[in-house]
Amino acid sequence: MRQWMERMEREGGLDALVDKSRRLVIYSYIFLIALLSYGGLIIHDVQTDGWGPLLVRIVPLLLFLPSILTRRARGHAWLCFVSLLYFMQGVMFATLPGQGLFGVLIALASLALFVGSLGYARFRSRQQRRQSEQ
Repeated sequence: MRQWMERMEREGGLDALVDKSRRLVIYSYIFLIALLSYGGLIIHDVQTDGWGPLLVRIVPLLLFLPSILTRRARGHAWLCFVSLLYFMQGVMFATLPGQGLFGVLIALASLALFVGSLGYARFRSRQQRRQSEQ
């Protein structure tokens, strides 16, 4: 795996990989928030618990917005861990009757967020290390 990643860095260029992984993070982040908002609004319509279910789903992701906007590699690394929780939620939803497509979409969006965040954290930290060496 490590050799494959290093070969990607040599062939694709580190700057290009940072840009591609950042775009993947942004698109999957927005898509996941949209899906979770939709799911939270549906629960809000069915139940009368207030806005709690929506906030419980969205706030953990919104806490990482400053890290995404300021392009911090460490924040993206932590976002990887949080995205796995949403992956588990998507798999759980996929097993419920009538929620299969919704669950699969959440699982795929969170998986894309995981891969993008992992790549961005790795490539951005290497990019910063190379810039400090020069």
